[in-house]
Amino acid sequence: EMHHRHKKDAPSGSALSLAKVLADVKKKSLEDLARHGRSGIVGARTQNEIGIHALRGGDIIGDHDVLFSTMGETVSISHRATSRQTFARGALRAAQWAAVAKPGLFDMMDVLGLKQSH
Repeated sequence: EMHHRHKKDAPSGSALSLAKVLADVKKKSLEDLARHGRSGIVGARTQNEIGIHALRGGDIIGDHDVLFSTMGETVSISHRATSRQTFARGALRAAQWAAVAKPGLFDMMDVLGLKQSH
């Protein structure tokens, strides 16, 4: 993930959320699988690692890439935010939703109507 040079947290909450989904699929905790950056002679990456890399620079609003790589091919999923207005619209939508919601603990999946019932 990449963000502007003034962003204080690394990795971002979005990057951690994406990595947690991958860890959940493996039925393991993110803490057991996460590998933050690589430096020096650390050996080959194992199949159980989820690599998380955070870059900060310039005025990048937000870039997130999830890579699924194996020998001979890579599949990538990317999200690029090019304007903070995108997030402002989401915040306004959440506020409008919360104004009429019953009391409780919610997340954006509730706001967007994407919450799956179990």
